[in-house]
Amino acid sequence: MESRNYHVSLKRHRGEGFVARCIELPGCMNEGKTEAEAIKNVQGAIKLYLEDVHAQAKEQKARLIQVAV
Repeated sequence: MESRNYHVSLKRHRGEGFVARCIELPGCMNEGKTEAEAIKNVQGAIKLYLEDVHAQAKEQKARLIQVAV
């Protein structure tokens, strides 16, 4: 899988840490006690999300393609 950049919103969560959400992947989010930890954790969540998308496509015998906008 090739490397790609994603937009992530990073927000303090009730003073107890940070929540990071990937804008392009609905429901893909993670948290951490620090900004750096939240970013590292959301990177892992993005990888798992994409692995699941590829697995579902394979199960459905669908091809994943890229389109430019």
